[in-house]
Amino acid sequence: MRDFITNDSGAPSQPERRLFMGTVAKFGFTAAVVGAVGGALFSESAMAATAKEESEREAAAESTIVLATGYTLGASRAYPIMQLNFKENLQNFSGGRLYVKLAPGGQLATGGALISMVQNGSIAIAQHSLSNLSSFAPEADLVNIPYWCGENQRLINLVTSDAWRDTVHHKVEERGFKVLSYICIDPRTVAVREGLLDGPVRVPDDISGIKFRVPSSQILQQVYRLAGANPTPVAWGETSSAIKQGVADALDPSVQALLVFGFTDVLSSISTIQSVPDAQVYTCNKAWFDSLDSALQDAVMQASDVTFRENLAKVPAARAYAHDQMRLAGVEVYSLSDEEKAQWVERCGHQLPAWDDTKRELAGSLEAFDKLLAATEVQNGYFVDSNA
Repeated sequence: MRDFITNDSGAPSQPERRLFMGTVAKFGFTAAVVGAVGGALFSESAMAATAKEESEREAAAESTIVLATGYTLGASRAYPIMQLNFKENLQNFSGGRLYVKLAPGGQLATGGALISMVQNGSIAIAQHSLSNLSSFAPEADLVNIPYWCGENQRLINLVTSDAWRDTVHHKVEERGFKVLSYICIDPRTVAVREGLLDGPVRVPDDISGIKFRVPSSQILQQVYRLAGANPTPVAWGETSSAIKQGVADALDPSVQALLVFGFTDVLSSISTIQSVPDAQVYTCNKAWFDSLDSALQDAVMQASDVTFRENLAKVPAARAYAHDQMRLAGVEVYSLSDEEKAQWVERCGHQLPAWDDTKRELAGSLEAFDKLLAATEVQNGYFVDSNA
């Protein structure tokens, strides 16, 4: 189904933006976004029915909460954060006691600013990256150590384990948050700008000395330093222009994120090295959650679990769409051979002594990290496709 409020890169097209904004003016924002994804935007009668249903749900609910994200609703076609699913699940599993207003596309804030709004109680629930969560709970940054939980199934085994909850979740709660649901996308990549190399990156030597865009994470900076590149911190909002201008030569988001954020016209190739997860998470304000009665708390957690399972089921379809769109744009997507991947593991993997201090600092001890590592091997009732 064609997304009515976004084009294939995730950005709104001009005619659809005008139609959408007109619908917002007439029926309200939440009804418009629900109608847009549901296919009702072009039908006056269908849109009126959607607006009526949303109005009735809000009026009947005991409380109205805000769920905010940095992505447009249509982005789930390639980047499955499932925000409309989460809204519906929260409303339905609560038996209509909750009504959820969506604030997608960075409407309120993105990144750390959005997390702060959850922490101070300005909004109830938000989606953000696991890396951004590490600014508030540094233990979450463990996932950025390479080649121990980069593959999708290993990540999902980890974040659903008792070992992870014991190491990370209580630290998150101490800072005013409750983790509701993790969001699997696919691992980070090595994506290089046009004109840099004759072919895709295959082994670490291929990125020797190149300017590799990294976020503020010290762990990710060390990853690419070990691989032989020159880590170059660049704010996300400035990354596209930095790549175009040659300030940076490469970057590492998942294929899906690169498509949604419009990097199709600046890249020559993307190599799926499966080093580190490019994962997201939904958190809520802990005080808000604690204020709910036990039945409503159970409903929120059940809705979170179902949304998590829906995300996992969506991963291969989102990947297939993103890879196809990249190829149509002339960007090669390259999967490493086992021998090529082994060179990356040998060069910068978690087994290196260079990571021992980080493991001690974030996990508490090397033994504690080994328990987390063992947890990546144990499936806890959740399956996700890992053929990135």
